[in-house]
Amino acid sequence: MTNESVRRLVLGDVEVIRIVEWQGPLVPVADLVAETAGEVWKDNADWLAPDHWEPDSGRLVVALQTWVLRSGGRTVLVDTGVGKGRERPGSPPFHHWQGDLLGGLAKAGVRPQDVDVVVNTHLHIDHVGGNTVEADGEWIPAFANAQYLIPAADDVHFGPDGGYGNGSQADGRLIYEDSVAPIHRAGQAVRWDGCHRIDEHLILESAPGHTPGSSVLRLASGGDRAVFVGDLLHTPVQILQPCCNSNACLDSAQAVASRLRILQRAADQRELVVPAHFAGAAGAVEVRRAGAGFTLGPWATG
Repeated sequence: MTNESVRRLVLGDVEVIRIVEWQGPLVPVADLVAETAGEVWKDNADWLAPDHWEPDSGRLVVALQTWVLRSGGRTVLVDTGVGKGRERPGSPPFHHWQGDLLGGLAKAGVRPQDVDVVVNTHLHIDHVGGNTVEADGEWIPAFANAQYLIPAADDVHFGPDGGYGNGSQADGRLIYEDSVAPIHRAGQAVRWDGCHRIDEHLILESAPGHTPGSSVLRLASGGDRAVFVGDLLHTPVQILQPCCNSNACLDSAQAVASRLRILQRAADQRELVVPAHFAGAAGAVEVRRAGAGFTLGPWATG
């Protein structure tokens, strides 16, 4: 199920382009979302498989992808994937990963020099790798004309002042040094905290817990609403069981609080929920209230 694809939809005056670099079964459920109850997978197998779960192996089906927003005459990227040719010895699935973000962008008609803003929702291995490219043995910004919006709390935690995350990522020092530090050296990094407005349609908002600086990007244009939630959700099962964290969440209580807050608002305001890693044809879904919890509404259509 490895593939590259480009999908588009329009929300108000904003064009949303989904660049799927890869999707397929990645890791067993217990390796990423161990808190989810086993029964929920079997009870919902009719729609979880094959797009989100491989029952025979018990592995999660996920996507590695970037979202491109054309808004207000500017081009905005939301997260940049794993990258290409990175040294990640502590993370075997991503060691020397041969991602092709630039190739995917080219298929969508986006040249590197066209990108005005890069949003890193947080500074995990699979969200910052495409920030940079190698040139003459050095890592340089992949998007020379772009501002890179980096959550300040994550920049501190995962940077040298925070001990490169104190081991929260196996390759924390490598990730920061090849994918984040070059952005600072080039003077293209903009650190932000709390909220940061990009334009009249787009605003970044802190949603900590998964990491100290985890954030969501809210889109409001005309009557359309969406929220790009990064790793607040790794699987649709977390919509049904929002108190279940991923194994990578650094502050469990805070992650649950952020997830509940974002899902509650999405349900009440009819925001399309756009996670970083949902696979399948759509990759985004509406959320509805169901008693004290939530259920899935319609999936996005182009």
